[in-house]
Amino acid sequence: MISVYLADDQALVRGGFRALLESEADLSVVGEAGTGRAVLDGVRATRPDVVLMDIRMPDGDGLWATAAISADPTLAHTHVVMVTTFELDDYVAEAIRAGASGFLVKDTEPVELIRAVRVAAAGDALLSPGVTRRLLARMAAGLKDAPDVEQLSVLTEREREVLTLVGRGLSNDEIAEALVLSPLTAKTHVSRVMGKLGARDRVHLVVTAYETGLVRAGWN
Repeated sequence: MISVYLADDQALVRGGFRALLESEADLSVVGEAGTGRAVLDGVRATRPDVVLMDIRMPDGDGLWATAAISADPTLAHTHVVMVTTFELDDYVAEAIRAGASGFLVKDTEPVELIRAVRVAAAGDALLSPGVTRRLLARMAAGLKDAPDVEQLSVLTEREREVLTLVGRGLSNDEIAEALVLSPLTAKTHVSRVMGKLGARDRVHLVVTAYETGLVRAGWN
């Protein structure tokens, strides 16, 4: 059973998400709140697999709450998915730095919301939906003023190649095909890269690929 916590200052939005998620046999909503501080308290109490986090909330917004969740070692297995709109693109870089694992728009199709929760719970960041790719591409150039290549010193040459492909949005199967590897070997390489770089998930590998100059904004 995948546990989900709902964070949004609009009760109607929370109610809609709850009804949709609880219609699925493998999903359970364990709590909800409408302010940043209440969300943080609730998440710490319930330790959900996934938090659907609104950006704009009173008494500590979603960015603040996400950063606090990411910094709490007892919540290492909790993944935050930001619920945003295209008008909030300016917040995306901050959300990535705060520890967000992916993004959804509020008018997303129900099937995509359900899929996103399952993907996030599995620890595989939301890189497939086109919205995440576009948002990352727009904002990544502003993450750092200059490439920070020092953090790549822990990686082998092959692992750098894998990181580059992750940064371009390739799945494990696509990486395997590109590098002529088995899918299992590709998955192992990705896991090792995540471990060496201390990344929570694939979104943060994408960020690292941009920060170090392995990938530049504008890829498709």
